[in-house]
Amino acid sequence: MSDQSPVIIGTRGSALALVQANMILAQCRAAFPEQTFEIQIIKTTGDKLKTASLANPDKSLPKGLFTKELEVALLDGRADLAVHSLKDLPTELPDGLLLGATPPREDVRDVLIYRSESSAIGGLKPAIQIGELPEGATIASSSTRRQSQLREQRPDLKLVEIRGNVPTRLRKISEQAELHGTLLAAAGLKRLGYTIDEDGTLNGKEVPDGLLAVCLSEQEMLPAVGQAAIGIETRKDDERIGTICEKLNHEDTLQAVTAERAFLRAFGGGCATPVAAHARVDGTVISMEVVSYVSDGPRRASGSGDSAEELGKQLAAEVLS
Repeated sequence: MSDQSPVIIGTRGSALALVQANMILAQCRAAFPEQTFEIQIIKTTGDKLKTASLANPDKSLPKGLFTKELEVALLDGRADLAVHSLKDLPTELPDGLLLGATPPREDVRDVLIYRSESSAIGGLKPAIQIGELPEGATIASSSTRRQSQLREQRPDLKLVEIRGNVPTRLRKISEQAELHGTLLAAAGLKRLGYTIDEDGTLNGKEVPDGLLAVCLSEQEMLPAVGQAAIGIETRKDDERIGTICEKLNHEDTLQAVTAERAFLRAFGGGCATPVAAHARVDGTVISMEVVSYVSDGPRRASGSGDSAEELGKQLAAEVLS
């Protein structure tokens, strides 16, 4: 690349966002050792609404809660790349911007985390499934997708909201006796350095003693659109940044999340819309299964094809019909 001015990588300032931005920084430096790259932390609206409930139906919250300010920085030239958790990135991007790259995806599953003393009292064991939760157990989750799938399988469960970063949520599960467990994304836990022992013990930064964890199958908990994927947003027609994105991109991941995002786009929703989808790529064939809880009762569909956009639109039409 002939332009040697620093490439600015924009990111939120949360622990997970910084881990992901530094992953991209390392990949950029490895691919372009002669180029200077710098990280710029940009506070978003979502970072400022620390106590707001993103799922509160009585309060209208803006789309792009965790992305808008990063996009403004791209458009006015303060950043050249914006690193997002792709599930937070709206399906409709501002004029002049595009999803430039998606590195290889992490584990798409969700993790159920609960107290070990609940195991003895409530009959739980490390290899627990949703169906084995004690009758009337209280599960803390602010995700409408997770709540809807839990409610479908276990209408007896009590579902409550939970906020805060990962250490805060783990502390709440450990200290608040009325809470039996919570659900977190496996990818985020892994990127933050958390691990699960064979006996189910959760290890990592600021993990209270006695917490157990188990990865739920996709059959139990279908992931969010774009879950476990990192999205790199850039300006259109920026050849220098386009060259960088070519090195960062994993085409199978891009095709999979394109199908998922095309499905979500049909609902006009964002990350708070109660839908789930997971696409896989095998050669030139994309397969995807989806579920929507937007209307009364779950609506499921699955299919395959060679066009990510068309597959997403097709399955959206099926669940909306």
